[in-house]
Amino acid sequence: MPPIINVAAYQFVDLSDLKSLRSRLRALCSDWQLRGTILLSTEGINLFVAGERWSTDLLLAELRSIAGLENLAVKISASDRPPFNRMLVRIKREIIPFGVPGIDPARRPAAKLSPCELKQWLDEGRPITLLDTRNDYEVKLGTFRDALPIGIQHFRQFPQAADRLPAELKQRPIVMFCTGGIRCEKAGPYLKQQGFEQVFQLEGGILKYFQDCGTAYYQGECFVFDQRVGLDAGLDETRSEQCYACLTPLTASEQQDPRFLKGTSCPYCFLTSAEQQSRALIARQQSLAMATQPLPGSEPYDNYRPIDVPASADGRPLLDFLTNTFRHVLREHWLGLFAGGLFLNIDRRQVEADRVVQAGERYLRWEPRTREPDVNVDIRIVHEDEAVIVLNKPAPLPVHPSGQFNRNTLTHILSVVYQPQRPRAAHRLDANTSGLIVFARTRHMAGLLQPQFARGEVEKVYLARIQGHPPENRFRSTAPISSEAGEGGSRVIDEQDGLPAVTEFTVRRRLNDGTALIEARPLTGRTNQIRVHLWELGWPICGEQLYLKAHQLGVKQTVAVNDPPLELFAKQIAFTHPLSGKRRTFVAPSPPWADELRES
Repeated sequence: MPPIINVAAYQFVDLSDLKSLRSRLRALCSDWQLRGTILLSTEGINLFVAGERWSTDLLLAELRSIAGLENLAVKISASDRPPFNRMLVRIKREIIPFGVPGIDPARRPAAKLSPCELKQWLDEGRPITLLDTRNDYEVKLGTFRDALPIGIQHFRQFPQAADRLPAELKQRPIVMFCTGGIRCEKAGPYLKQQGFEQVFQLEGGILKYFQDCGTAYYQGECFVFDQRVGLDAGLDETRSEQCYACLTPLTASEQQDPRFLKGTSCPYCFLTSAEQQSRALIARQQSLAMATQPLPGSEPYDNYRPIDVPASADGRPLLDFLTNTFRHVLREHWLGLFAGGLFLNIDRRQVEADRVVQAGERYLRWEPRTREPDVNVDIRIVHEDEAVIVLNKPAPLPVHPSGQFNRNTLTHILSVVYQPQRPRAAHRLDANTSGLIVFARTRHMAGLLQPQFARGEVEKVYLARIQGHPPENRFRSTAPISSEAGEGGSRVIDEQDGLPAVTEFTVRRRLNDGTALIEARPLTGRTNQIRVHLWELGWPICGEQLYLKAHQLGVKQTVAVNDPPLELFAKQIAFTHPLSGKRRTFVAPSPPWADELRES
């Protein structure tokens, strides 16, 4: 195979009719099987193109036929393979991005110093400052001995970095250099504009210096922006590679580091598992903030709440099915919805109250221009992996859509943040209760997590502040709890038909204001179990509204954001991880109302 010839060139010159020139060069480069990049601008041309000798010769002849490019100077090197995968011809505002108006290298250039002249100055020990105008990651691979790096990550940062140079340099000779010279064409005039009196640029850059002077006074390799990464003094490709993740150039010895994983990481960006998890959590926390500002349900929208027909209702009139299923909703309310055209079938067509339903059908309750009440969205991620998410949930914040809440719910917010996944809650936590809650990332993981809660294998510890001082430090409630919600959505003690429920309590501190801080351990998982048991024992939770003896007087099932909080907090949870099979315990920091429990 004939060697690949790599041609690099630039020239600042007035160019016009750029679209026509781009079309012509695209077609010719395709015909000549060239790869690389040609940048065109009204200020000139910048190119790095590779191909066989005959094709690069044809391209140079074509370019030199353009007015102003007759003396286009080029730098040529050879390689065994093309350093580019494709051919691009683009029109740009600048052929080297700088972003400072008024810089005109064609008409007001800085003085040039040939490589041989620079070597002579260095041989003579002249008091000059060698200023490396390249990016820091390029400097890392090699630079002139005792050179001063400008300290940038992108050439657009040069003006700001130049403004930080010591003032005494303005009277001293400065010789700037870069890879091929083009960046110095803009950096030089800028320094002159800022009052630097003796500014020179190395003509042809490092590559031309290698060609004429070898590695005298130069240490390392020269970074190039193609697949070769680094070139030695003979302009031959070195064994250096570039990290796929952070783009840092790596020497052959650095590639032997165990933290170098080709296509993944290198010693400069490698993160331990803990560091990766920490960074991922920070990014996810930022996504949560973006998904909740503004609140998802704060803007009016049409909400279509689904109602599914069970087998037990098959063949019954729709109105009868609704009144028997939702016994806390008055019949007149449903009749009002039908009269207003707000009860629809799955095709969003209006249906009548006497329609006979079939098992498996879905109907929609249309709520136009819905705007949901505000909620607390200070959601904190405690742990996340490919299987589970553990969150510290604020209050008030409903977990599932219900009542007035649809989008302002934890499940909706998580579905936005984790899409296309739809995380599923492994257990329940009241809208007014704050603390730890576990979500499964997938349906399969939910099938492994949720049965643990049903079997009583999950250990949960709550903190609560209650009204009153229990006489004993340890006590328990075994009162059965109703399976159906009563007035206002509350549960009640039902000694005859209630579900078995057991909660153990420990007094942690009795406070002077007549309240007490207690620890609650529910051994069963009934809805609102801790709240119902404490209400029944006569020590309701501070902030309680639903389970007060006068709860029927204007009760609010979910409190408002500015209401006094329900002082019930899910402090600790332990379960078997569905992937590792190991027992995992998570603990959340105590809320402000439990400050008395913190160590003094």
